Amino acid sequence: MPLARQDAHAFHFLVDMLESVEIGLVVLDLEFKVQLWNGFMENHSGLTSTAVREQNIFFLFPELPAAWLKRKIDTVVMLNTRAFTSWELRPYLFRFGSSRPITGTLPYMYQNVTISPLAEPDGTIKRVCLMVYDVTDVACSRIELEQANAQLNCLSKTDNLTKLLNRGAWESHLNSEFERFRRYGHDCTLIMLDIDNFKRVNDQYGHQAGDDVIRHLAETMRTCLRSTDHLGRYGGEEFAIILPETSLEGACVIAERLRQTIAQAEVRSHNANLSYTVSLGLATLHKQTASSQQWLRQADEALYAAKHAGKNQMLCAGL
Repeated sequence: MPLARQDAHAFHFLVDMLESVEIGLVVLDLEFKVQLWNGFMENHSGLTSTAVREQNIFFLFPELPAAWLKRKIDTVVMLNTRAFTSWELRPYLFRFGSSRPITGTLPYMYQNVTISPLAEPDGTIKRVCLMVYDVTDVACSRIELEQANAQLNCLSKTDNLTKLLNRGAWESHLNSEFERFRRYGHDCTLIMLDIDNFKRVNDQYGHQAGDDVIRHLAETMRTCLRSTDHLGRYGGEEFAIILPETSLEGACVIAERLRQTIAQAEVRSHNANLSYTVSLGLATLHKQTASSQQWLRQADEALYAAKHAGKNQMLCAGL
């Protein structure tokens, strides 16, 4: 076969390969004008190679991160070496829609991108090639796994009935706040509270009504307290609250407001309106507090005293 025909066949084979590969190929000159635009790019952009040829890539796609991409390309040309970026750092370069049914939850195609220098016969770099890889499936799987792990982590720390911190997760905050007090000496107060006569509610109205009361209390606590406070279900009908950066005087105001709000509320459960009260015990940290467990015992003893003093009231440790 004559050499010219061999070259023609080789060129045809190369062009066919460039058009059929499942990655995006874009060749740009140093003025960022498109020199090559393969079938992958045509299919996902809706723009033909004829329409984009010699057009500035930033004019065609104004949403491209121009400063970032220019800096990347300048580095590739200057150092004559490849550059890479992954979807984890930048989800996509070209904002193409996600067309895969398996990954339909993601709005855009997630991409890895390689930028390679293209040398002339004399060794100079006058063009670069952008290789765009569709990694939506990988990204979707990773994102779903991370979301599932985050959900499991949340469930492991959350009480199922109230959606407050469970005892183990709450106690980790207790220990952290105690250590923070030892280091910085900031005010911090602990409240333990218990639903008064809860057994009577269960016996008279049933356990479903008891659950409704517990959920109501949890929601009331969320409403009355700050987002920085740590709320937990300590066990059964007993709850615990850590109030960071709060003196005993400030905590008494918060606790009394919470007590009054609960005493004035009604819970609708199975066509019956229920009312209930809570007793509260408060303890603030001071230099003589030896451990987080001693702090907890002080608040619990104050709660016990409030229950035996008539219920529906708050008492402070050491007062």
